[in-house]
Amino acid sequence: MGKSDELKVDQGQLAEAWSRTLPVVMNKADRSTVLPDEADTNALRVTIDTAGHQQYSFDFKVTYVDSREVRVELIDVEKGNINIDERGEIIQQLIQDYTRHLHECAQSLQQLTHA
Repeated sequence: MGKSDELKVDQGQLAEAWSRTLPVVMNKADRSTVLPDEADTNALRVTIDTAGHQQYSFDFKVTYVDSREVRVELIDVEKGNINIDERGEIIQQLIQDYTRHLHECAQSLQQLTHA
């Protein structure tokens, strides 16, 4: 017996919806890429590239716990294609901001995911 509140949206459609919605909730200058997670049908891979000179790139895994709630995990942070330590204060602040944006995006897509 499965949970009645599980995600019932095609992963590709979900990734497309996220690709359209995420730029609306994020800082306008930042860029994002959303792809289906090939290893997990309830998850998406989100890359956010910061605007400006820093050229940070954040990789997140966004997993749908159910049709309304997502768990956001930071996979890694790069600067100019080199992995960097994500414990610095500026990086932590950006991670918090992006995590909030990812949750906002999930919330604004609830009419799609919670059908």
